[in-house]
Amino acid sequence: MTDINNRKLPAGIQSFKTIREEDYLYVDKSDIVWKLVNNGKKYSYLSRPRRFGKSVLVDTLQTYLEGRKDLFDGLKIMQLEKDWKQYPVIRLDMSRGGANAETIRSYLDIRFGEYEELYGITPKTTAMLADRFDGIIKTAYKKTGLKVAILVDEYDSPLQHSWHTPEHEACTEVYREVFAILKADDEYEKIVFITGITKFTQISLFSVLNNLTNISFLPEYAAICGITEQEIAENFKPELARMAEVNGWTLQETHDKLKNYYDGYHFSRRNMIDIYNPFSLINALDTQELGNFWAASGATSMIAKFVDNIELRLSLFENCPIMRNILELSDVTGGGAELFLYQSGYLTIKKSDEFGYILGFPNEEVKQALYEMILPALTMRAESDIQTLQSCLYRQLGTGQIDNAMKSLKALIADVPYSNKKLASMDMEERYRLIISSILNAIGLQVEVEHMLATGRIDIIASSYKYIYVIELKLRNNGGIAAAKKQIIANQYLEPFKADKRKVIGLAVELDENGKGLIDWEEMKDE
Repeated sequence: MTDINNRKLPAGIQSFKTIREEDYLYVDKSDIVWKLVNNGKKYSYLSRPRRFGKSVLVDTLQTYLEGRKDLFDGLKIMQLEKDWKQYPVIRLDMSRGGANAETIRSYLDIRFGEYEELYGITPKTTAMLADRFDGIIKTAYKKTGLKVAILVDEYDSPLQHSWHTPEHEACTEVYREVFAILKADDEYEKIVFITGITKFTQISLFSVLNNLTNISFLPEYAAICGITEQEIAENFKPELARMAEVNGWTLQETHDKLKNYYDGYHFSRRNMIDIYNPFSLINALDTQELGNFWAASGATSMIAKFVDNIELRLSLFENCPIMRNILELSDVTGGGAELFLYQSGYLTIKKSDEFGYILGFPNEEVKQALYEMILPALTMRAESDIQTLQSCLYRQLGTGQIDNAMKSLKALIADVPYSNKKLASMDMEERYRLIISSILNAIGLQVEVEHMLATGRIDIIASSYKYIYVIELKLRNNGGIAAAKKQIIANQYLEPFKADKRKVIGLAVELDENGKGLIDWEEMKDE
């Protein structure tokens, strides 16, 4: 039996060589890597969210192209590859390029210098970067007799960071200058593979390489990054058992919690296989804890650059239509907030039909992280001012301390509907519903707003592991608590949840009609 203490998970490790040489667990994608090189498509682009395994993929691709057969022993590719040629590889990691033209040029100058030394090239001190790139490609081809593989990882990082700054156009000019050489040197190239998150089509990677194949939506590459259910079953049984044991859960409960938190990504309408976020899943199994690992790694840092007033719009993205051409072909700078949120991993494909795609949040980790991010702007308070109240509210609702929970909620929303002028276009009850549901989402509850029944429409349903809260909101001048109670009882709002093993609690909540906050509440138990 495998000793769980001797198994090493590659949490945070992006090097295929390190994973194989130091005996970390590797989820075998080598057959897809082989297909990528041998599918007849010379120029390919793959978009996936950050921390989704793109760099490990590029490293695997480089290792294979360099003919490192020893590192693939026992993997699927061994049944496919017979020749194991040692192609020259030029690899650029643009995440190291900074956020302005000067830092991009500095990075490329250093990287090109390394390749010039490798191939014995003495560059002219006045040579343009494009000329040096051209010289490296041609010399590598002449010296090895084999065509050159060019791998550009995280190509869009400098463009994302410079967007909405005066530096952006200068950054794109560097890209146009340097990467235009890829088309000119076509006869010397074996493969050009580019990864990124967002798509900037004005730069030469897309405008010059007009035969660039976007494999991001192709069904055969849906699982090229990330982890599938089958891969969990094949690779992580000991870790699942360990996590279940540590937390006092059954194996099924452990699986379901991981799935709820980290699964749910789909990348192809023709292959809707569920994909887990690999960074979060591996970190959860490594620590035996459920946590917001992806969000904590800085995942939400770029949102403000691409999405205006997200605190008011976030609920609109839970069931969001988008045209197929916009999602698959558009530039991130003109495709709207939905396109950026999809490409960055905050939204995923939920379904598709002849009208396009429906997008939504992939899982609870992403949903909670987004709602937690917007709370300071929505409540008009510093993040440090609301963290303690959020923590108290989460504990109180999770343990059924209703009065204390409502006091915490009252403190969180005091004066917010009145003082937040961005909410002025909404009626007062709608403002409260947005603020309260956002708070409940941010603390990690599963929330549904305006849930439709045959008998009526429930304002908010908020669920934890032990409780289901059915919340009806009424302004004081619209009947207050009495009207909210009457609606819960008359429309039998608690009835649909009686079969659930969790405790169902109705909450009739009275709110100030002038936006001053929560006035009173009454608990209604399902006996």
